[in-house]
Amino acid sequence: MKIDLFNEIQNPGPAPEQFRFRQAIDQARLADELGYGCWWQVEHHGAGEFSLSSAPELMLAALSQQTSRIRLGHAAVLAPGRFNHPIRVAERAATLDHLSGGRVELGLTRSTIPEWNLFGIEPADARAQTAEAFEMVPKMWTTDRFSHTGQHYDVPEVSVVPKPLQTPHPPLWQAAASPTSFEEAGRRGVGVLGTTIWESIDRVARMIDLYRAAAAECTSPVGSFVNNQVAYFTFVHCAETDEQAMRNGAAAAAAWYTVTALRFFNAAAEFAATMQRHQDILAAGDGGLTGEFLRAEADAAPTDAQLAIGRVLQGEDVPDDELFEVLSAQQSLIVGSPDTCRKKLQAYADLGIDRLMCLQQIGPIGADEVMTSIRLIGELIPEFDRP
Repeated sequence: MKIDLFNEIQNPGPAPEQFRFRQAIDQARLADELGYGCWWQVEHHGAGEFSLSSAPELMLAALSQQTSRIRLGHAAVLAPGRFNHPIRVAERAATLDHLSGGRVELGLTRSTIPEWNLFGIEPADARAQTAEAFEMVPKMWTTDRFSHTGQHYDVPEVSVVPKPLQTPHPPLWQAAASPTSFEEAGRRGVGVLGTTIWESIDRVARMIDLYRAAAAECTSPVGSFVNNQVAYFTFVHCAETDEQAMRNGAAAAAAWYTVTALRFFNAAAEFAATMQRHQDILAAGDGGLTGEFLRAEADAAPTDAQLAIGRVLQGEDVPDDELFEVLSAQQSLIVGSPDTCRKKLQAYADLGIDRLMCLQQIGPIGADEVMTSIRLIGELIPEFDRP
């Protein structure tokens, strides 16, 4: 299992924004020295203190000049055209591939309701435009003359340059949170980027199985090869002792992330929309692999973490310690001493995860404490990243 870093450039205050960008660059330099596999940068708009990462392509270009080994990943480019036209996605990623010496990993995602509203995107169009972008981008990279006629894009014959440095092209990924999206990623032949936060380790295992089954059936990937890889991001904070990790504010940070993320993503509306899609699949009586997955879960009792999240969505002020406790109980968080973190990392490695994206700069945890955590986790990398 590769150990990666996942970054939102969060700014809960009162630090100046410039400090947060310099902090991220310092973290990337350290991660590069320690042998982390990939730096994953998100794209969000209108996110306030939750994320300053509204121009990830610029951040990754800067990091390409400050690092030499670590791979550079978009996790993920918002694919509907009002965010990023597919031609621009292909051009920027290929340029970054040259600037970085061939270190790019490219993820695409359809985003969520608040960002669709901000850019005037019809929810019904977001999935179709993302699917079209997945078809278009790798073809732009691998053909001298590209043209396309589809539902949302009509591109006359044109030469899209530059071509990526990596051949045939950088690995493709899809950010996914639902069973439907995990199956989509597998059927497209692209890697899947998921989250363990708010998910029990048992459900993570089932989601991985769903993806692997779909990827095994992929005979016509959107790219030139099947990128059969599973990556998950999770909250990680390592200190010299378990007690020090808690004194550093791990519980408050986990709670801050939970509450802030749920509010930013308008999770109540997104949850309702997802549940409706799931009900439609179940009512149809088929639904393929996703239908099988949902039917197996239909009678499962909600976890304590799901109940706590439901209380947050209803506006209740759930205490930080309680949120941290229920998330920790289902192994959604990796917090503690190096020995504690080693055991928790191993639990995810045992699931067959290919890349664990460690979100370490989170909420109010101090800059020095984040750097210490990155270093301590970095010392564990040789135990997991073995040939």
